[in-house]
Amino acid sequence: MTATTAWTVANSRKLARQESRRRLGPMAILSHVALLLWTLLTVVPILWTFLASVKSEDEIFGDAWSLPSTLRWDNFARAWEQAHIGQYMLNSVIVVTFSVFGTMLVGSMAAYVLARYPFRGNRAVYLLFVSGLAFPVYMALTPLFFVVQNMGNVPLIGPLIGLNTHAGLVLVYIAYSMPFTVFFLAAFFRTLPTAVAEAAMVDGASHTRVFFQIMLPMARPGLVSITIFNILGQWNQYQLPLVLLQERDKWVLTQGIADISTAAGYDQDWSALFAALTLAILPMLVVYTVFQRQIQSGLTAGALK
Repeated sequence: MTATTAWTVANSRKLARQESRRRLGPMAILSHVALLLWTLLTVVPILWTFLASVKSEDEIFGDAWSLPSTLRWDNFARAWEQAHIGQYMLNSVIVVTFSVFGTMLVGSMAAYVLARYPFRGNRAVYLLFVSGLAFPVYMALTPLFFVVQNMGNVPLIGPLIGLNTHAGLVLVYIAYSMPFTVFFLAAFFRTLPTAVAEAAMVDGASHTRVFFQIMLPMARPGLVSITIFNILGQWNQYQLPLVLLQERDKWVLTQGIADISTAAGYDQDWSALFAALTLAILPMLVVYTVFQRQIQSGLTAGALK
């Protein structure tokens, strides 16, 4: 590289930095500061949990940010075997897999019809779905308990969908995930072009075929985004399984972690507790990291079209 070329590159970089500083007004700087603080508030507790999961209890209650003298992997063994976190995690995987699949299947079909098919009462049905966002889960826990209990009296399938069943919890998860799923996907389906669907209909494709083979692939960014949100929300759910699953062998992961912290009163196994928390956090962290680009593209696609 010649001296003239090097000077040109350095000058271009200097001008770019000056232009960047000129564009950053006070509000932009404040937003960056707020994002930095939010990042610290989110990342620091997670890092501390990971660090505490390989410490002894004396080290946890000593210097909070000191490194462990020895990496105590036996904390994970106690959480997995003695506290049965492995069984609870398997239960969570089963419940979340079926509930997310059901949510996305039913929610996408409902959102597509509400977004693309005008009919009398369309707006009322849409508002009925969206109104579910206004009701916190705490308000419905007592009536929900009796509803699921009565579902257990249904002939033939009652024992499979009543209290203390994973299928019953799956149905409740689907119901509580539907409002946000329909709200998000209906807005996304409205942004998709209609020319391809109309051409397929002219060629003789049925409404079902148009939906599954044309519209769903076009809506992939939005579907991936809302799927990840549903996985995160259902994986971390605690109130619903606490009310609907009372048999220990049916518990999900959040119930198992809560049991570690309360079973022995003030003498609980803190090291195993943080190890269990780490086991609960890592799968969701991996899922979000892997699908980060798809989530961002799904959230911005509807706004840009």
